[in-house]
Amino acid sequence: MAKEFARGTGTEPHSHPRGQLLYAVRGTMAARTAEGAWIVPPRHALWIPPGTVHSVEMQSAVSLRTVYIRKTEARAIAASCKVIAVSPLLREAILALMDEPVLYCEEGRGGALARLVIDEIARAAAAAFELPLPAAKRLAQVCGALIENPSLGLDIDGWADQAALSRRTFTRKFKAETGLSFGTWRRRLRALSAAALLSEGASAGAAAAKAGYRSASALAAMMRRS
Repeated sequence: MAKEFARGTGTEPHSHPRGQLLYAVRGTMAARTAEGAWIVPPRHALWIPPGTVHSVEMQSAVSLRTVYIRKTEARAIAASCKVIAVSPLLREAILALMDEPVLYCEEGRGGALARLVIDEIARAAAAAFELPLPAAKRLAQVCGALIENPSLGLDIDGWADQAALSRRTFTRKFKAETGLSFGTWRRRLRALSAAALLSEGASAGAAAAKAGYRSASALAAMMRRS
């Protein structure tokens, strides 16, 4: 199915009985579930298993192609969300499937394309775009504020105060719930945000400022390290 979304629009938390592949032909998305957040830049797609409650926010104008996969075939794909790089073969198969009727013949061209799409999704390796989210409400609120604006300047003590926790308790709980230190989590968020902005054509200076880097050179240094 094809859908068009304006920048800043999105969906409320919902789920589908089928598995879902969210692929943006153009634009960048951010998706959230109870387990994590994913930034989906161009040339990538997000696999969402059947029944997974999720919401999506469009970080730019998005031209979306959604593939729904019934439960039987979805079992061949990952049981958890993952961002994948969309190969040229997968891209063309998805676009070709758009030309088929919704109720295509499974023994004909539509069925062949659908099987190819499923195989390509299943074999694709996960890209490093995952950002785990804590379940604790106060920690989740801190993460939500930073996802909305990665450039917020509070240090770890300031964020601990925002969560009404001591620094020690804040850091311990954050690591226990996400598997990452708060500093590592925040650096990953900034890197993903900058990558998404750059992929949309933002200048290095603008991407650095919006993602929370001191300068374009600091952003460039991070990209070289990563």
